[in-house]
Amino acid sequence: MQAAEPIIRLEGIEKRYILGGEVEVRALRGVDVAVQPGSYVAIMGPSGSGKSTMLNLIGCLDRPTAGRYFLGGTDVSRMPDDELSEARGSKIGFIFQSYNLIAQLTVIENIQVPLIYQGKDIRAYHEHCVRLAQLVGLGDRLHHRPNQLSGGQQQRVAVARSLVNDPLLMLADEPTGNLDSRTGQEVLDLIDQLNTQGKTIVLVTHDERVAARAHRVIHMRDGLIDREVMNRPEQVTRGPLVTAA
Repeated sequence: MQAAEPIIRLEGIEKRYILGGEVEVRALRGVDVAVQPGSYVAIMGPSGSGKSTMLNLIGCLDRPTAGRYFLGGTDVSRMPDDELSEARGSKIGFIFQSYNLIAQLTVIENIQVPLIYQGKDIRAYHEHCVRLAQLVGLGDRLHHRPNQLSGGQQQRVAVARSLVNDPLLMLADEPTGNLDSRTGQEVLDLIDQLNTQGKTIVLVTHDERVAARAHRVIHMRDGLIDREVMNRPEQVTRGPLVTAA
């Protein structure tokens, strides 16, 4: 039986920055990574190790200086900006430490934002967005604004928003960093549930307890993969969690 195409395949990825017009910083120094569908991967490392740079590249928020990046089998490393933006919006869901909700919008409207960026008719997806709000336990908060929600509830909105386009991949950047331990545990339980139901998760964290929930932990140091730890076997992908309208 032929192995599934990786969701993520990085080949010889390098990223260099020029600071002050003359100082070169090598944030990534030739990284090779493959992530299979349905995996749950945590990326760890000290400040300056390259973990955030790698997450930005995987999320199509930045481009490599050298090497190739295949997302769902498609080489996105040299895509034109408009095509890269389309790939980012349709294939990747983001969960940020600071939630990144729009203060003037309600819960249901914040969930709909990626649909608007993709040029979709949000009326056709209304029930889909309601189901996502219910999935994350906010079915009774559809018309609340972020300032009427707790931090944990705001992060749940962010999780629902990340799912609205049924992405190939979900990226989480310190998703519990602004939450107390109990609320953080609830958000991590939700992420675990999404992975169990088939979503591929890549998470950046500094917390060993958070990383321990992943199948696989990639430790970065000085722009390279220092080591990898398998917490448990990676699972095969299952069907979609919530079907689109």
